[in-house]
Amino acid sequence: MTKAMSLEEVARALVAPGKGILAADESSGTIKKRFDAIKTESTEANRRDYREMMFRATDAMRDCISGVILYDETIRQKAKDGTPMPQVIAAAGSLPGIKVDKGAKPLPFCPGETITEGLDGLAERIKEYVGLGAKFAKWRAVYDIGTKPKMPGYTSINANAHALARYAALCVEGGLVPIVEPEVLMDGAHDIDACEAVTEWVLKEVYQQLYYAQVPLEKTILKPNMVISGVKCPKQAAREEVAERTVKVLKRCVPPAVPGIAFLSGGQSDEDATAHLSLMNQLGPLPWKLSFSYGRALQAAAQKAWGGKAENIAAGQRAFAHRARMNGAASLGKWTEQMEKAA
Repeated sequence: MTKAMSLEEVARALVAPGKGILAADESSGTIKKRFDAIKTESTEANRRDYREMMFRATDAMRDCISGVILYDETIRQKAKDGTPMPQVIAAAGSLPGIKVDKGAKPLPFCPGETITEGLDGLAERIKEYVGLGAKFAKWRAVYDIGTKPKMPGYTSINANAHALARYAALCVEGGLVPIVEPEVLMDGAHDIDACEAVTEWVLKEVYQQLYYAQVPLEKTILKPNMVISGVKCPKQAAREEVAERTVKVLKRCVPPAVPGIAFLSGGQSDEDATAHLSLMNQLGPLPWKLSFSYGRALQAAAQKAWGGKAENIAAGQRAFAHRARMNGAASLGKWTEQMEKAA
């Protein structure tokens, strides 16, 4: 990966066939919860060692991981041998990226809804991150589906779409490929019909605002949720229905100029996230590459196998490599349940 890549080349590389993105950008609060679950203290050194374990899983990184989204702390860290983390990632054949939003905050006069903050000073931070080696960025907006009050509403959908578009424009201007992440959460008891309706509305508004902000779509990647039943819904849609409905909404909303769509896993089980992606890729031909940008669905097994112990690094890397290979196969529409069992 050379420094001379254009933004279009970076965007295409992020959704290269058989590859996807590792989302290792958990905030300090989120990673603490994950570490608490494996009875490991969330110190800076432990966070570094854990992430370095994955970045040093050489074969998996080279073959299956196109890019890694980092948290501000991680992009500034050095590996145990003193190598800056972005250089470790680049040496493994992946592109380093950075989460640039400042998180979701309550949206005034919209109970239960949020707006993602972080636009102030973003141009200066982008310049700094480019200097640290970042090639792409990520900004997440979240939308909860609720009935009392009815959510999300136009205010939330419009405000977040506008922020995503401003972020994307600043990234392109500053030399980073923007990953645009509007996430309709799968928390709640809503059915797949509600998820489909809200996801379509959100995506249509996002692309309208990207147009108004004059963002060149060829230099962007979309990171959406899948169209799926809420986790508390008594009727869970079958995997085939999730795949078909998600592709239907994407065809309605996402222009073919977008090089690729890298899904978030959003709380799905490891295997469901992989299966859904593979089934979608079997519905082709499609106008864009369909890939993954998974956090928990790539890392949960590796975290458990590692358990905060240096002697378990090889076991953690094996668990990470397995999930990376399964999702790499899914991005080609070639994953099967037999592959899971064989491994």
